[in-house]
Formats: sequence, structure tokens, C-alpha cells
Amino acid sequence: MATSTKPTVYVVDDDDAVLGSLRFLLETDGFAVRTFRNATALLNASGAHGADCYVIDYKMPDINGLELVGRLRQSDGETPVILITGYPDVNISARAAAAGVKDVILKPLLDENLVKRIRHAIQDRAGN
Repeated sequence: MATSTKPTVYVVDDDDAVLGSLRFLLETDGFAVRTFRNATALLNASGAHGADCYVIDYKMPDINGLELVGRLRQSDGETPVILITGYPDVNISARAAAAGVKDVILKPLLDENLVKRIRHAIQDRAGN
């Protein structure tokens, strides 16, 4: 878990506009935020496992969100993950749950609902 007094959220999305808007939304609501343009950038980052919650896009060019979750789970099985997607399919929720994803949220519905789900995921992990 991050050492900051603010909960730390790592956001992974290949869309710069989404990264910027989520950074603004989450920082405005009191989170510390690190953004990554793709899965490889997160995996290669120092401190890649310092998040209190991950928000990960499903459809990315290098490694999709569920594959990234699988790689993160190999070394960090505890940190909650929220998957965001603009490309839902009928099986995405079931596949995400099987990968250990806490929630799936459809774009563009990334507003206070996302903030509530992140806070809930972090509280669940802490046992509150």
C-alpha cells in the first residue's frame, strides 16, 4: 500500500484525454494519481506496485487490461483493480471477475461513480 496520506490510484489508459480527465477528477477528490499510457509503461515503472487501487483500461494496443491484471496479480494479489472500457462485450464482467477485477465501469460514465467505487475498493481491502 502507498505511504502517502492520500490514497494512491494508478490509471492506465492509452487515451491522453481520458488520462487527463481522470487525473483531474481523482486529484480533485483527494487522491494521489500516477498515470501510464500503456501496460508496459506501468510494468516498467519503478514503484509499479505502490498503488492503493488500479484503474485500468480494457482495450489497449500493447497488452489489454485483463492481461495486465494477470501480470500484476503474479506479484501483487491484493491491490483492487477497476476495469474501464468503451468496448463492452457480453463476457467482460465474468472474465474480469475471474481475473480478480473488483468492478467494470463503462466509458464515458467515469464520474463520481468511479470515485465511490475506488473508495469502496480501498476500504474493502483495508477491512473497514
